Amino acid sequence: MKELLDQLIAEIDVLPMDAKISALNEVKLALHKISPHKDEPTDGVIWVRADTLTANEYNPNSVASTEMELLKLSIMSDGYTMPIVAWQEEDGTYQIIDGFHRSRCGKEVGKITKRVHGYLPISIANSERTSKEDRVASTIRHNRARGVHSLQIMSDIVVDLVRRKKTDEWIAKELGMCQDEVLRLKQTAGLAELFNGNGFSQAFEIDLVDDEVEE
Repeated sequence: MKELLDQLIAEIDVLPMDAKISALNEVKLALHKISPHKDEPTDGVIWVRADTLTANEYNPNSVASTEMELLKLSIMSDGYTMPIVAWQEEDGTYQIIDGFHRSRCGKEVGKITKRVHGYLPISIANSERTSKEDRVASTIRHNRARGVHSLQIMSDIVVDLVRRKKTDEWIAKELGMCQDEVLRLKQTAGLAELFNGNGFSQAFEIDLVDDEVEE
């Protein structure tokens, strides 16, 4: 086993940069397929070119300038300690589910870009759930587990899911909300078509704000 490993390392080590990264990705993914942890995305972290990563249009998080500077400092000082979570598109590109601001650091901060050779670390989320509503739900779950959101964007997301024929029960379960919170977000949108016989919630207190530290 050690001889085979040494031979593989020697063959990969002499490759040009892009070919070396591609070969290492292939090895990692091949090992990931037989790993006892193959169902865990972090077991198969790979590096992809930064220009193959695109943002999604439904992320409700924003990061204040001071927190963004701290994120830059963190990556400069400690490196990428968390991969960016993404879905792979049919054309081979990737859409970001979680880690947009981490991707910005790799794309926009020259010293970081140079250090990572124009690549970014990603883990690929569940490849079997590729519908837009599944992607939205995954982004919201990642974000809500950390903290807070923009109220208006969250309301817009709920509106979109309702129009995609998702029930209040589905939305509440997949986005980690109680059904009363779903109802209040629908109320925020102010569109009668969203309620389908549900009454308006009398309470309207929701703990959502704009600033979120993301890493």
